[in-house]
Amino acid sequence: MTSKFDFANAEQEVVLQENEVAALVNHITNLQRGDYKLTDGEKNKEISDLETNVEKLKYQAVHLRRSLKEELKRSTGQDAKLMTNVIGALSQVFEEAICNAFPDATEFKVSVTPTQNDKHGDYQCNSAMSLSGFLSKMGKKMPPREVAQTVLKHLPACDLIASTSIAGPGFINITLSGDFIKRSLSNILVNGVKVKSFGHKGRVVIDYSSPNIAKEMHVGHLRSTIIGDCLGNLFEYLGHDVLRLNHVGDWGTQFGMLIAHLMDEYPNYVEECPPIQDLQAFYKASKKRFDNESDFKERAYKCVVKLQSRSPDVIKAWHLICDVSRREFKLIYDRLSISNLEERGESYYHELMAETVEELKQMGMVYEEEGRQLIFPEGSQYPLTVVKSDGGYTYDTSDLACIKQRIFKENGDILLYVTDSGQASHFDLIFKTARTAKWYAPDNVRVEHIGFGCVLGEDGKKFKTRSGDTVRLVDLLDEGLKRCEDKLKERGRDKELTTEELESVKKAVAYGCIKYADLSHNLNNDYIFSFDKMLDDRGNTAAYLLYAYTRIRSISRNAKVNQEKLDEIAKSSISGGINISHVKEFKLGKCMLKFPDILSQVCKELTPHLLCGYLYELSSSFTEFYDNCYCIEKDRVTGDIIKVNFERLLMCDATAAIMEQCFKILGLKTVQKM
Repeated sequence: MTSKFDFANAEQEVVLQENEVAALVNHITNLQRGDYKLTDGEKNKEISDLETNVEKLKYQAVHLRRSLKEELKRSTGQDAKLMTNVIGALSQVFEEAICNAFPDATEFKVSVTPTQNDKHGDYQCNSAMSLSGFLSKMGKKMPPREVAQTVLKHLPACDLIASTSIAGPGFINITLSGDFIKRSLSNILVNGVKVKSFGHKGRVVIDYSSPNIAKEMHVGHLRSTIIGDCLGNLFEYLGHDVLRLNHVGDWGTQFGMLIAHLMDEYPNYVEECPPIQDLQAFYKASKKRFDNESDFKERAYKCVVKLQSRSPDVIKAWHLICDVSRREFKLIYDRLSISNLEERGESYYHELMAETVEELKQMGMVYEEEGRQLIFPEGSQYPLTVVKSDGGYTYDTSDLACIKQRIFKENGDILLYVTDSGQASHFDLIFKTARTAKWYAPDNVRVEHIGFGCVLGEDGKKFKTRSGDTVRLVDLLDEGLKRCEDKLKERGRDKELTTEELESVKKAVAYGCIKYADLSHNLNNDYIFSFDKMLDDRGNTAAYLLYAYTRIRSISRNAKVNQEKLDEIAKSSISGGINISHVKEFKLGKCMLKFPDILSQVCKELTPHLLCGYLYELSSSFTEFYDNCYCIEKDRVTGDIIKVNFERLLMCDATAAIMEQCFKILGLKTVQKM
């Protein structure tokens, strides 16, 4: 007897099995993607508690962000006199919008940048594409454009923004509010060019210039001196406590031959100061004797031993030689307006070297090889030599003692070393060793080597004299003055300026051009030194920018409007802002408001050429404004002033104020007449 087949039950069984297979496939897919979720039955108490805590933390993160926003609002009154960091402010607004729209994206970093084309607004939030990918990984698929739309729906009220729009796959275009621009310009005029510090205000130690005692400063020292001074100016302007250090070469075996030669040439040096006029010639003479006279060489080595043991007469000779060099260095620094540079030569760290080596030994970091004591930093094939086979110390030892002193004694939050790029590998080993010794961690102390390229001649080779010698810095500055004076006289400026004014302009332009030519190039690149290009008053040069500045400052004088009158008008506009309407007025205003963002970027990347580029952009924007917007209307026949547009004079005043602050940071001096 055959049984009747139950098709209904069989079909139901197949469906159940198919569902199980589908569930297994789904589980496998989730496991492969890394987003498998346990069912309630699979969870134990510990997992459930962890998930609850995660949700609590997400909730707390949202509220912390809101609290931060409220705190920022409360601090707005305190910071009302400071310029707004527009990118920073817009980033905060979009961070809040993203946090409100997508609470799981608490750690998502927002990207806001200036637009490349003003047809698309002023700024752009480019986060929708990456946020879409972030959400997809969390199992929430949403196209970038839809993400952008959702973000805009949650955008909080903000007086910076006039309008927003979405372009392409999800770019959010942002147009700044005209009222915000007007009020910001009034703020600059009334309260000055002041910006908020970026991050914690701390102790910044900058090591730059660093010439060698008994040797003249040459063109190679120019870049370190100019770049270091600029960065020191920047951090001071931002409210940091800056310590500028000159790590001169004032210790080592070369001083043995100098001291021995001094004793021979001026045996009465202890009682009577020797009249050394040319220290470079003195050095060459001692080096020649050291290379050719064996008995002199032996005495030189003995002088080194006496120097290290602090023999009074030898220390006296050493001080005399150092003092001669210091006077020579000061003449250069005074001409370049380099100030507050504290000398901390290698000798300063001599007493710290033994204890530094001993500490590293105790950590098990020092290895002995053929009588030398070495450190092998992690990941490096080359070692640091901390003790030579003869028991002497090295530059490596000195720099290790130096970085330790700057971290623990100077309490440095930021340590910057400004030297040529050729020393990059050396400092990399020093920094690695300091981190391994746990002297600092990158999270709490910023330590960076700022390397720079070579100065080249117009032939594209290393900058040398015709005889092949290194160019003396004093000769370079003298030639700059001569060429600048010739150019000024060629243009008849000696007929228009007093003798004192001509001298002031000559120095400001000559030294300013040398500094600006260096700073306007990317530090990592070599650059060609050309006085003809530096002194050209067209293009991105100091000659052009300094002239543009004096021209802007002269506009109010030509209108016969004094500064007191302008200040009075500016104060009356502080609540509603400057009354501007022309498109070129707004373009210039927006350019001025970029200043804090530019400084933020320079501070982060340590790239002064970005500030130079901004200064040139600002000057170019002003030229567009001035060519299209009359500040003063005159009778074409009599030349008498018919009308003065005071709002536009205020625009001139604000532009000049920002340009002047840029010049101060770059280390350039301005003049009122040129």
